Amino acid sequence: MTTATVGEPHVDHSRARPPKGGEFTLRAVVCAMIVAAIIGGSYPYVVMKLGFGPNISVVSAFFGFMIFSVVLWFLRLLGVRSREYNRWENNIVQTAGTSAGQTAFLCVLMAAFDMLHQDPALHFDMILTPLQSFAWLTTAGLLGVLMAVPMRQHFVIDEKLTYADGIAAGETLIVLDSRGAEARAATKSLSLGTVLSGLLMILREDARLLANVWYRIPEMMPIGADGSKMAFGLSWSLLSLGSGMLVGLRINASMLAGTIFSWYFMPDILLHHGVIDALVRKKVLLWVMWPATGMMVAGGLTALFMRWNLLVKTFKNLSGATIDSDDFPMSWVIGGSVLTGIALVIVQRVSLGIPVWMTLVAILLSVPLMLVGLRVLGETNWGPISAMSNMMQTIFGVLAPGQIAANMVASGVTGSIATESEGLMQDYKTGDMIGSTPKYLTYAQLLAVPVGAAAVSYVYPLLRATYGIGGEHGLQSPISQKWAGFAQLLSKGLSALPAGAVAAMLIAVALGILFTVLESTSLKRYTPSPTGIGIGMLVPGAAIIPMFLGSVLEVSWGKLHKKSYDQHLVPLASGFVAGEALVAVMLPILFTLYPKLLQP
Repeated sequence: MTTATVGEPHVDHSRARPPKGGEFTLRAVVCAMIVAAIIGGSYPYVVMKLGFGPNISVVSAFFGFMIFSVVLWFLRLLGVRSREYNRWENNIVQTAGTSAGQTAFLCVLMAAFDMLHQDPALHFDMILTPLQSFAWLTTAGLLGVLMAVPMRQHFVIDEKLTYADGIAAGETLIVLDSRGAEARAATKSLSLGTVLSGLLMILREDARLLANVWYRIPEMMPIGADGSKMAFGLSWSLLSLGSGMLVGLRINASMLAGTIFSWYFMPDILLHHGVIDALVRKKVLLWVMWPATGMMVAGGLTALFMRWNLLVKTFKNLSGATIDSDDFPMSWVIGGSVLTGIALVIVQRVSLGIPVWMTLVAILLSVPLMLVGLRVLGETNWGPISAMSNMMQTIFGVLAPGQIAANMVASGVTGSIATESEGLMQDYKTGDMIGSTPKYLTYAQLLAVPVGAAAVSYVYPLLRATYGIGGEHGLQSPISQKWAGFAQLLSKGLSALPAGAVAAMLIAVALGILFTVLESTSLKRYTPSPTGIGIGMLVPGAAIIPMFLGSVLEVSWGKLHKKSYDQHLVPLASGFVAGEALVAVMLPILFTLYPKLLQP
């Protein structure tokens, strides 16, 4: 999952230990499962709308704080005495929310399946039912968590890798546990952002809710003559604005450059040269997705190649890693990995029709890719899930040529293992920072995986039916487009691409390599992000432009009033993200229960 953290968080070195019996409590587990369900249900909308996954750990921590506060208030109202919650209990909640969010992130794979199904020439008929999705995501996710457990000692304790999002979550937990003015102010900012964002979503045209409303806010303000056709304009979305506030100016500027190129300049150029026969967004997308994919894949793999020594170092040092007494028992790791691995083999063979050997190969090859991903994430705060999955697609393009189903499922195994392992390692970093017990964090992750899998398996079909996936309107899910596009490329070959797409892709590959190399130098602050440009080329400008404005707001706020910036930016932006996402998930559920609410 690609994330971004604002600023350089302060690290607390007090390492206070949780009170005896005051960490993995019943109320912590109950709150954790509630937050896991909320995050698991709302995160797919965020990911498919924006094209990446914002830091969900901090949002989970804020939700944990709010739910604990409500529960304690209610108990006291009933006259039941209960001690105050603590940061270690809230870390259990934050961990569960992160785990469910990581699981829900794989809605992008479900969307990729649907996109492939829309091309009749591919003869791809694999459509996952909610039960199939749940079984697949649960078994693969549990395996990813268990496989990552032994890595804590090496990556977090011995090498002390940064895992910046984990530090940001720890810093948030410390502030909220202070119960002072900062915690109260953060709660108010989160609540305000959530309410405003949710209300704006309800009143927007794309909500499709209630025909006779006194005023309906347009979904976006088009920019340019073809803005309405190309979804290029300013979306009235606080989710996009809040995400831009969290991501940062450099990445947002890169995405803006990509979206201007794809959706402002290229449509007329493609039409003029006869590449497309009409200004239709989907036809433009079928061309621009190839240079976008080339740039992102080249950038991701180049970053890994430049860090080849990290892989060597990982394998050399891993053999000496030890398991702490507070860790999840190693015997459970081995036994659980075997059982979940067998379960994954059975699910993929019986439910998805994938041969046993393919699943076993996918699991084995996921181990070194997981180790590389964990190290890259720890040092750069960039989770190379997409690049790892593309690498697995390439491998299975050789092992099973022309078999798109095998290609997609194998890369899905890698994606599942990578997402869960990265989430767990960030939680371990947070736990190490505040003194949590590692095995309890593992328990929370394992409990939350099926909750997240159930949430996304139920919510995704509702989102697809309500908003649409990858079409002219609705949720574009750029990661899914890249995933599906790469599978098409491997199955059809370069000759099947639109006119000029191969040349554009090769140019984009060269630029992706160049930008990635420059990112490792002192010129990084002036170098466009290849990932940002690629995502911007795929995501509608209506989502990217408010994100860029959000980053401008973030920079301006920090310069004009640093104190309020430090206190309110993250919770307010988190509320902006959460409010629209929650309402967007609630609406299709309401439409299912009460169809008369729909506009005619």
